[in-house]
Amino acid sequence: MAHFDYAREDTGNLVLLEHVNLTIPDQRLATAFYVSGLGLTRDPYLMTGVTNMWINVGRSQIHLPHGDAQRLRGHVGLLVGERPALIERLRAVQPLLEASHFGWTERADRVEVTCPWGNRYDCLDRDASVPGDRWSGIDLGIAYVQLDVPVGCAAPIAAFYREMFGASVEVRERNGSLQAVAAIGAHQQLIYAETPEAIQQYDGHHIQIYVADFSGPYARLAARGLTYGEEKHQYRFADIVDLASGAPCFTLEHEVRSLRHPLYARPLVNRRAEATNRNYVMGGETFGGVF
Repeated sequence: MAHFDYAREDTGNLVLLEHVNLTIPDQRLATAFYVSGLGLTRDPYLMTGVTNMWINVGRSQIHLPHGDAQRLRGHVGLLVGERPALIERLRAVQPLLEASHFGWTERADRVEVTCPWGNRYDCLDRDASVPGDRWSGIDLGIAYVQLDVPVGCAAPIAAFYREMFGASVEVRERNGSLQAVAAIGAHQQLIYAETPEAIQQYDGHHIQIYVADFSGPYARLAARGLTYGEEKHQYRFADIVDLASGAPCFTLEHEVRSLRHPLYARPLVNRRAEATNRNYVMGGETFGGVF
């Protein structure tokens, strides 16, 4: 009888990193960058007006309400298809975005792309070296959100997610600094990377996660006075603290939803950006492997 390491199949309590929320002041530039440049898809069903736009990335989204530009204190890792097609799209939108922060740099395993307001997206080559086969067969999705945190915060942040959420978290070393890496579902990660650089002031951006055990984390967070915004299927918290001392480590609003939330696992439309009216083939306008 074959023997398997079934621990490799464990995912912890965090199920899906569903969206990153960043306010933006101009939907025209956002459309040029996210839809035409990155090749993503604006959700055709929800938030179709001029005050918000939801951008589909596999099973996840980037939410872009209208407002002063917010900047993530870190960057987002994306899978958006093949590199040559991405570079072609970025070159095509460059004239529209010349007066902004837009730009890109090619690396060995990714293309670092900066949005018009300074947010960075690492567009990863699908065969980028990662432990195990986390992205095997995946063409499109949010792979991770990485946040810059002060030196000394990785270990207490890891303990926070383990004890508050029952998450699968490791502390690892990368390029001489420590990172707390929380696994989300089978394919995603939330990474807190220590840096000696000054951390920019928090401007209210947030992430949204789905959890299997909804009430347990709520009770533990509420006991420490950390929760707010309670609704039927969701609650929020922002302060990540050292559980031993109570000292704050980092602030990032988390919108925490249960698997009974009506939007959980809603099928999202994801177009294949290479499809045009000139090369159209029936059934060839949508992406295959997504997460």
